[in-house]
Amino acid sequence: MNSLTRRQFSIASIAGLGAATMGFGAAPALAAQVKTLKIGYQKTGLPVIAQQQKSIETALKPLGTGVEWVEFSAGPPLVEALNVGSIHLGWTGDAPPVFGQASGAAISYIAAFPPSGKGEAIFAKSGSGITTVADLKGKKVAFGKGTSSNNLVVAALEANGLQFTDIEPVYLSPADAGAAFAADKVDAWAVWDPFFAIAEVRYKPTVIVRTADVLTVNSYFLANRDFPPDNAEIIHKTLDALRESAAWAAANRDKVAQALHEVTGVPLAAQQLAAERQDFGVSPITPEIIAGQQATADRFYRIGLIPKQIDVADAVWSGGKA
Repeated sequence: MNSLTRRQFSIASIAGLGAATMGFGAAPALAAQVKTLKIGYQKTGLPVIAQQQKSIETALKPLGTGVEWVEFSAGPPLVEALNVGSIHLGWTGDAPPVFGQASGAAISYIAAFPPSGKGEAIFAKSGSGITTVADLKGKKVAFGKGTSSNNLVVAALEANGLQFTDIEPVYLSPADAGAAFAADKVDAWAVWDPFFAIAEVRYKPTVIVRTADVLTVNSYFLANRDFPPDNAEIIHKTLDALRESAAWAAANRDKVAQALHEVTGVPLAAQQLAAERQDFGVSPITPEIIAGQQATADRFYRIGLIPKQIDVADAVWSGGKA
């Protein structure tokens, strides 16, 4: 993959997914009444729109609180940063907080975002002979360990009578997986937008299964566990600001695509695909959402991807519940 192609796939500044399998040490207590709110994010969807609109900055200004945005390549390193207190809040998919909680990370769920079921998929190059989940047996499938795509792969295999051991998982960050897919070093790739959309535009791949076909899962806004008790007002104002940005994004998808294109450098055609199929919104953590996340945790424990059973409800902030 040439440098331009790799740059388009590598739209984040912090690499590595090893935190998913690492133990977490004790997290330091965060100071009360923070003056600068540090938010972890990936360059996709609502976080980029909120950052560009400065909606959170505007909401928190009366409190004398500034905002610092910290970019990550994927959810697992973001969860690690939450655990050690280097950020206060952050976005991830469904799987990273499960891996984090199972490893003792000091995190709390504070809000949920809609499922992105159409914007994440397992796909292969056209002409590869891989057209169904059954065709993945014995094949190399690239995805990030501990990411939402990890959950998709496991669920898709189980839904089609296969086991995780029936494939050869190749654990790679999105940028590295993009390079491996381009060079035909893996047979299939599981990833979310905008990486999925980039691949669709570039390769016109065979889409084997989308998350929506086998799962209903949410993305999450998380906090360092010590942060909410002393900073509930900051959290609530932040969530209100995100709801405003989400409402704008839902009504202005063409402008969302253009904004994401300008910020990330990802081709406009790919960002248009991603924007059209993304749902925008912010919701409390309902019992139904907790049950869905618990199903993910139970699935991972059953096949040995996490070391112990967890109760997702234990990690939900009381102020974030429906």
